[in-house]
Amino acid sequence: MSQRVRISLDAMGGDHGPSTVVPGAGLARERHPETTFLMFGDEAVLTPLVAAEPRLKGAVEIRHTTVSVAMDEKPSQAVRSGRGKSSMWKAIQAVRDGEADAAVSAGNTGALMAMSKICLKTMSHIERPAIACLWPTVRGESVVLDVGATIGTDANHLVDMAVMGAAMARIVFDLDRPTVGLLNVGTEEMKGNEAVKEAARMLRESDLAGLAYHGFVEGTDLGRGTVDVVVTEGFTGNIALKTAEGTAKQIAAYLKGAMGRTLMAKIGYLFARGAFRALREKMNPSRANGGVFLGLEGIVIKSHGAADAEGFAAAVDLAYDMARHDLMRTIRERLDATPAQASA
Repeated sequence: MSQRVRISLDAMGGDHGPSTVVPGAGLARERHPETTFLMFGDEAVLTPLVAAEPRLKGAVEIRHTTVSVAMDEKPSQAVRSGRGKSSMWKAIQAVRDGEADAAVSAGNTGALMAMSKICLKTMSHIERPAIACLWPTVRGESVVLDVGATIGTDANHLVDMAVMGAAMARIVFDLDRPTVGLLNVGTEEMKGNEAVKEAARMLRESDLAGLAYHGFVEGTDLGRGTVDVVVTEGFTGNIALKTAEGTAKQIAAYLKGAMGRTLMAKIGYLFARGAFRALREKMNPSRANGGVFLGLEGIVIKSHGAADAEGFAAAVDLAYDMARHDLMRTIRERLDATPAQASA
């Protein structure tokens, strides 16, 4: 595809709506000047915000709608009330109609997934989409999926996720054959439920060209960065994600309390503040914000609902990378190269 990338934005989604989306888009465009945006939302609110953001000059087309999806709205209700007219639906529809290369929303996750499945449909051979995220590790980052799209799984779905996750890792990490591990309760082959053990057998015997199957990995391997891609089902993945987020906040609170407890601690902090600043940046969830909906006939990125402008910009950056390097083509090529017994 051409270097220019057009991204559609659900400007009304998330906890903060346009006040985060507009400056976040400005930050992202500063990093990728060739990016342009379709913003869907209330024109009266968006127009002055866009005009006040010099980095977006000449790069935004506003599409008016006053209908938005509430963060606590049930997916079924959101589809009924917002289909065809909400800012979320219209952002997704722009991808379907070829007006945008990717869509980004900080809105209701369940509603975004439901609308994306209805509007874009799933790819051939893919029964259920997955949400993949970038996971900070001591080695850099890994791709982890599924972190909440579907509850429950079977062996075929785990294999599909391995293939799609590896395609994403190839783009993000510039790897020809990313390593893939199945999250399990142990690394021994006899451990785990039947779906995980069967998926392990299929991946091991298929020896797929687009990935290097590592074997089982445990929860401790997530932070270590043992593999490039970690595959699990949505229930476990979402709990792992929320646990990691909570642990990061817990450690930050411990450090803040310890550094202010005594005079010597405060003096020590002055000497070590560079290291603490680097640690804080490493643990900052905004750096890795953005979940990719894999398995759809189009690119949709979910930003954290509470993300600030920098966090939303990170989600837009991810959308840019996925579109610029043609995620859809990469996934199709990998799926087409997957033997039938390992994908159906």
